Amino acid sequence: MSHRKPALSVFNAQLVWKEFRHIFRDARSMLILLAMPVVQIILFGFAITNEVKNAQVAVFDPSGDAVTTRLIEHIHASRYFDVVRNLGSAAEAGEVFREGRASLVVIFSENFGENMWRTGEATVQLLADATDPTQAATLTGYASSIIAGYRQELLAERRIPMRVTAQVNMLYNPQLQGAYNFVPGVMGMILILICAMMTAISVVREKETGTMEVLLVSPVKPAALIFSKLTPYFALSVVNLATILLLSVYVLHVPVSGSLLGLTMLSLLYISVSLALGMLISTIAATQVAAMLASSMVLMLPVMLLSGMMFPVENMPKILQWLSSIVPARWYIAGVKKLMIEGLPVASSLKEIAILSLMAIALIAASFKKLKK
Repeated sequence: MSHRKPALSVFNAQLVWKEFRHIFRDARSMLILLAMPVVQIILFGFAITNEVKNAQVAVFDPSGDAVTTRLIEHIHASRYFDVVRNLGSAAEAGEVFREGRASLVVIFSENFGENMWRTGEATVQLLADATDPTQAATLTGYASSIIAGYRQELLAERRIPMRVTAQVNMLYNPQLQGAYNFVPGVMGMILILICAMMTAISVVREKETGTMEVLLVSPVKPAALIFSKLTPYFALSVVNLATILLLSVYVLHVPVSGSLLGLTMLSLLYISVSLALGMLISTIAATQVAAMLASSMVLMLPVMLLSGMMFPVENMPKILQWLSSIVPARWYIAGVKKLMIEGLPVASSLKEIAILSLMAIALIAASFKKLKK
């Protein structure tokens, strides 16, 4: 008489339910499993696009005749452009670019309509900010297509041979070199990732080994502890900054067209923000792995997608534009483009400097408060 052992089931309902309860109890696991995919699909779906929508356009129209008025209406009516400003002179074009109030400037020639009917030729000048060469080429391409379509419309109406010439001028980067666009973005990403990650891991390592408790019960004040932690990484980050600038200028051939002193001051301020952010992460993370994930994965996605490093912020939905305002890299990259690429004075970056200064103060204050607790 043989005794057969009962077959073991690979499915155990009690063990499965136990795993479900463990997951439901862990808020962080639930956040990663359910909330992270929603955030990622929204960011990737709306932020990753090279399509231009509602780009701001400034117009200088000295003739003001019916032909130019109608062409301006065609430009404004397209889904690509939004005419937001009429310039008093062609010299104001540089000002609107410096202030970030327009991505494209359309300049009509004197007596545009009269010249076109009398000679059959007229000229439109298209100025684009080529610090982002991809966007500049797209904008001028769309505008040229609209002008060509308007010319065909006039030919169908009047049946008179005519030519409307669009003269394209790429400002700040006439050769459309890609390095002019990605160097500021890479600077912003490298500095924030290295500074935040190394600072966070350093502090959490001491928490894990127990030396942080010893330091906190010692006579050393929390403020002195914070600055003693930040100082070495600040010095090393300065070395990284110098290396990045040297490689950008002498290897990638991206010149520092503006104030080197202003660019250095802006970069040091950004390094301070990044170090303070890393310190804040270290007061929240319990392990080095958690600190590394928070400082790399959580920071990398917003920096790459919402800072303007890869995709223009102006093309994103309004809610993502507002969300990008809290990303320090957005303001640093904008300031670097002004000082390094466009060659503007330090005064043009006062907005970015003020915002980064406020971020640094807020992050250091939050880190100090969390560390005391």
